[in-house]
Amino acid sequence: MARRRYITAALATVSLLGVSACVTDPNTGEKKVSRTVLGTAGGAAAGYLLGGIIGGKTARIVGAGIGGVAGGVVGYKMDQQIKELEESTAGTGVDVTNEGEYIKVNLPDGVTFATDSYVVSPSFKAVLDDIAASLIKYPDSLIDVYGFTDNTGSESYNLQLSERRAKAVADYLIYKGVPAARIATKGFGEDPNYFVASNDTAEGRSLNRRVEIKILPISQEDVNAANN
Repeated sequence: MARRRYITAALATVSLLGVSACVTDPNTGEKKVSRTVLGTAGGAAAGYLLGGIIGGKTARIVGAGIGGVAGGVVGYKMDQQIKELEESTAGTGVDVTNEGEYIKVNLPDGVTFATDSYVVSPSFKAVLDDIAASLIKYPDSLIDVYGFTDNTGSESYNLQLSERRAKAVADYLIYKGVPAARIATKGFGEDPNYFVASNDTAEGRSLNRRVEIKILPISQEDVNAANN
């Protein structure tokens, strides 16, 4: 069954990569396959990129005390936040993408954490400071932090590592002032549904080892529905 899921995910990835072009990485200036395309491939197989959020929105909106914004303003605020996040993380390897209903912030492997470690690298804390500042500036959102690994090592170890890395990032954001009630975490380990590249190469494994921050804006309509 796991092999079948992996094949499905791989076919989705190959299909998308087949129609994609190389792009210039704004952080390095290098030509490479778009990470956004890779992320979309993983999401197509996984389904977690379809707007859902850990535990559902209703209880979390109430628990976090989010006020929400007018529906027509959500898109504008998303665009502003994305622009500011891109500017503040330029040159760090962080990818910020608009996924339609939410913003995805992809934290690069090897920079966020040392190998096999779930302690945030001191050199990366300034980047997380900027991300935390953005989350505080735009308070009307729920935040999921996801951890992923490649398939090197045991499945149980990778699941635990992904959970600890997601929690480490979340804990740092909370330490910098982001309300804990807005944040949830989940580790996916080496679940093949969430691979965004092949594990047959070092570069592919590096892309699969990642932490993603999902920022889901909440509208006033969402708040009204949650409180009814």
